[in-house]
Amino acid sequence: MADFDFQVGVWRVEHRKLRGRLSGSTDWAVFEGRCTAWTVMGGEGSVEDQFLDDPDGPYRAAAFRRRDPVSGVWSIWWFDGRSSGLEPPVLGRFENGVGVFLCDDELEGRPIQVRFIWSEITHDSARWEQAFSADGGLTWEVNWIMQFERTE
Repeated sequence: MADFDFQVGVWRVEHRKLRGRLSGSTDWAVFEGRCTAWTVMGGEGSVEDQFLDDPDGPYRAAAFRRRDPVSGVWSIWWFDGRSSGLEPPVLGRFENGVGVFLCDDELEGRPIQVRFIWSEITHDSARWEQAFSADGGLTWEVNWIMQFERTE
């Protein structure tokens, strides 16, 4: 079984998104979404198509993932329907059922690190979270949590 095979199918997603990032905000937006996911290239790639019913305006997004067959490292790109830019991919792997993925990026012109964690993975549920660090990874602020529940 390939790393992202668990996600193949249709999911209801509960989103919790921090309204302000790296600003001391404690105000969370909670909303629903849907996700359909499938693997490609014999499990060496994966696609995730999302609909997010965000209170600030619904939108579509997608994740594209590719596993390096030599190193086993995954590259994950997130495309957001609200912008045309391409974010740098997060890179990482699964160990003991938890996937950790990191990259360097920017937030409002300042350098940050981004971390994705996939955890609590079962046949019918999974958790994804995103966190940012402005201090080189010493501290992390979780700013987005997706709780997946299988619908089919």
